[in-house]
Amino acid sequence: MARKSDQINLAEVFAEFQESKNIDRETLISVVEESFHSVIAKMFGTDENFDIIVNPDQGDLEIYQNREVVADGEVKDSNLQIELSEARKIDDECEIGEEVTEKIDFLKFGRRAVLNLRQTLASKILELQKENLYHHYSELLGQIVTAELYQVWKKEWLLIDDKGNELYLPKSEQIPSDFYRKGEMVRAVVIRVENNNSNPKIILSRTNKLFLERLFELEVPEVHDGLISIKAIARIPGERAKVAVDSVDDRIDAVGACVGIKGARIHGIVRELRNENIDVLPYSPNPSLLIARALQPAKISSIEIDEETKHANAYLRPDEVSLAIGKGGFNIKLASMLTGYSIDVFREEDGTDEIDDIYLDQFNDEIEQWIIDAFKNIGCETARDVLEIPRDELISRTDLEEETVDHVLEVLSAEFE
Repeated sequence: MARKSDQINLAEVFAEFQESKNIDRETLISVVEESFHSVIAKMFGTDENFDIIVNPDQGDLEIYQNREVVADGEVKDSNLQIELSEARKIDDECEIGEEVTEKIDFLKFGRRAVLNLRQTLASKILELQKENLYHHYSELLGQIVTAELYQVWKKEWLLIDDKGNELYLPKSEQIPSDFYRKGEMVRAVVIRVENNNSNPKIILSRTNKLFLERLFELEVPEVHDGLISIKAIARIPGERAKVAVDSVDDRIDAVGACVGIKGARIHGIVRELRNENIDVLPYSPNPSLLIARALQPAKISSIEIDEETKHANAYLRPDEVSLAIGKGGFNIKLASMLTGYSIDVFREEDGTDEIDDIYLDQFNDEIEQWIIDAFKNIGCETARDVLEIPRDELISRTDLEEETVDHVLEVLSAEFE
């Protein structure tokens, strides 16, 4: 009776594996059979003469050993052969040369065999888990997943999904202004599934442009349904992004649908991206038109394009240049990323030798912005506004160092020489 009880407990161990490791019944049966065969092969040198039947409904298993019947005293391998006298205790009608099958209790092989079985079973299930994890997340590449922040390290965050799997969000894939507390849920896109030495590692990203694309699919039904397609995305994570969209139906306003009434749809995406500014613009297969739209809010007067070098020269009115470049150069950088063209912007010539005037913001590549702001605070918006005021008065009113004011005057004067 004790052995029967032990046998049931062994089956309960399998049930624990099934419940805790989320392994389906068919796979568990296969793993159990393989584990028994592996242990038996180690004990006897071969497992070919053993049959193992797993019965998950009753919570037990049966093991049968098949041996050839030989004359008494002629057994050379007790694993493969059995004496006639012993065989007839199992089947009283068997004869020499026939095969006799005996049901055996695995526990009779001893405690070491049972321990070996448990270790083998655990090892095989762990391998199966790793394989399943790798294939599961390989199918989710490019898709958004939600997981709980479990641990914050210097170089990456450790997240746990709803099945207890570990996911990693590297620092380089986090939006600079991301801030989450332990236990909070984090959304990110799966960008890579590594499998070094059969140890899967799932890498997530919140900075990849695919994350922004998937957010549009979640927030904009027309994008999800394929009525609106996202043709190109350019991002400077946490700062600004440009998205070119197109509609398969001329009756659908692609930009309006993505933004939503009063910005309702785009606001949800902006919040998820930590207030990243998102410009949505209509796509065009015409490079000139696409570049002009990408440089908005600046208005382009004309564009020269070199298709071979993928380079474009955009000409604008002087007061539009700073808008085309944008704060920190973000606007022109994103436009280049979106269109695939390197873009240079130039002030449009009016056909005369004299330049009427230039807005101060257009000098932010030579003069620091805080200095420009100091001049704007005293009412100087253009270069001529500054040059028309005496040097000493500029120093007094702006409260800037003499060397700083002299540098500004030198840069501004050079534009009118």
